[in-house]
Parts: sequence; C-alpha cells; structure tokens
Amino acid sequence: MSFSIERRSLELRLRTVALTAREWLAPDFVRTRLSGEDLARFDSLGSDDHIRLFFPAGPVDSVEDLRAAPSREYTPLAWGEDWLDVEFAVHGDEGVAARWAADAPLGSSIGVGGPRGSAVLEGTPGSWLLVGDETAIPAIRRFSALIPAGATARIVIETVSAGREVEIDAPVEVEWLHRGDAPAGSALIAFVDALTEADAGADPFVFIAAEQSIVKPGRALLERWGIDPGRAIVKGYWKRGQAEYHAPH
Repeated sequence: MSFSIERRSLELRLRTVALTAREWLAPDFVRTRLSGEDLARFDSLGSDDHIRLFFPAGPVDSVEDLRAAPSREYTPLAWGEDWLDVEFAVHGDEGVAARWAADAPLGSSIGVGGPRGSAVLEGTPGSWLLVGDETAIPAIRRFSALIPAGATARIVIETVSAGREVEIDAPVEVEWLHRGDAPAGSALIAFVDALTEADAGADPFVFIAAEQSIVKPGRALLERWGIDPGRAIVKGYWKRGQAEYHAPH
C-alpha cells in the first residue's frame, strides 16, 4: 500500500445560494443546507478543501458587492446538483459567520466561492491519524469515509466538554478530548506531544488541523515519525484573536 497527495485545480466560481435548513448537532455545532441553481456542477475533490462564504448584510445588486461582503473559509461537507451542506462550530458571538449560522432566517442569501483547488489523497495509506478540533470535523468526516474497514486508524477530536461531541461515521471509535477552560488546542497539543515513534503505524497518513498553535507540535510529530511533510496535512484552521485568518491551501 502506498499513497500520495496530488494537487488539482478547479474552476473558480462565485455562486449565490440560500439557507434552506439548519440542524443543531451539539449545543455549539450546527449543520446548514445551502441551496440554489448556482450549485450545478459544484465539486470538491479533496477532503480538506476550503470554500469561501460571503455574508452580505442584505440583498446585493452585483457580484462585486457580494465579493466585498465579510467572508470566512469552511470545508464543504456534502453536496448535490442544487444543495451544499456546511457545518459551523459556533462558540458565542464570534463574528459574522457564527452569528449567521446560528440565527440567519431561512431564505437568507450568501455567496459561495471555490474551492479554487484540491489536495487529493491518491492511493491507500497503511495507517491513518486524524486529529483536529471542532473546526476540523467536516474534513475528518470526509477523510473517515476513505478509511477501509479493518485499517489501522486513530481519530482524535478536541471539544470543550462532554455533551458537545457530535456523531462521526467512522470505522474506528472516535477519541474525544475535552479542553475545559484551557486554551483551544491545548488538549490536542498534549496528545500530539505524547506520541512517540512507537505510535506510528506503517506508511501513515497524518491529518492535523486546529487552532494555529497546533502547527508547531504537528510538524514536530512528522519529524519524529520520519514523514515527508508533502505526504501529510498539518494546518492552523483558525488563529485565536484573528477573525480574518484562513488556513493555507
């Protein structure tokens, strides 16, 4: 078994969609359905893809006005010919995206841009390590769907506390870490720092994404395990105190 991560380009389009459904999966985690004819031929080839959502304050008259609206990046979860599901981690009044996901009336319009490119997992890893916080759950869901039955895998997700976990369809039991009042990412950092060479499976695929502070310990893990960074994904999906931060592509 062997694998690689291949870069693919996609048609970059800005689509207009409407909020048509909202489902709370946990007290601070919501799945939304976006619908519209503009979603025809939407595609997302990589489990870690990002789309940019544009949140206008009201109706807009042009594509330029839509592009000027506040925007944030998210991982598309699932889609069809005229619908797209996106999940949001919502922690209080965090900004335009969290407020919209929690409170926007059904029928509200936003823009969807991208994905502009994909990092596609080709082949079959010998083992899997998927690590992330709430913001990484959609990507972890998509990667989990690629894990063959019986494969060696660990899936570790950090959230605030028990009762804030969401159901993940995965071939192995998800390990949940609770940070409590500690800074976001602290429980994941402790977990990653404690992994040794003996914990590395054969030909592992490693995905680590959470608050930006996870990047340094994540890269140190790749070094300990002797993994080429080009065959792993380690990202800060967000940065504490910086609303405009977005993950590198």
